[in-house]
Amino acid sequence: MTHTRYAFIKAGWHADIVDRSLDGFLELIPREQVDVFDVPGAFEMPLLARDLAASGRYAAVAAAAFVVDGGIYRHDFVAQAVVDGLMRAGMDTGVPVLSVSLTPHNYQETEHHTQIFRSHFVKKGREAAQAALVIGKTRAMLAAA
Repeated sequence: MTHTRYAFIKAGWHADIVDRSLDGFLELIPREQVDVFDVPGAFEMPLLARDLAASGRYAAVAAAAFVVDGGIYRHDFVAQAVVDGLMRAGMDTGVPVLSVSLTPHNYQETEHHTQIFRSHFVKKGREAAQAALVIGKTRAMLAAA
């Protein structure tokens, strides 16, 4: 069965930036085909991504987060755990799980940096949608062969 629905997970930290990735995703995939799920932060995404992928309802799952150095913990460890968890969710379920999770080396909460990353998240969301469509098309072609 070819699924035409997609799941999109958004982390709540820096929502003003992260939410732009959904804008980019919706440039290529119609809104009525996308179910959107909010989670508190990036660390909560892999478990939900796995559950959504395993549900059998979605052609792909995209997960978006912005993991920055807040000075309290090692953000690079969080980012690595998230990306590893998302990859494992896709591998374990056989459903593409796409990461729109970015971890900049330097981010300052200035209007200049915020605008740069808002724009970049639109692009990354668009790229995730493109990847979902291409992977789906390729897998359908393989199944038909």
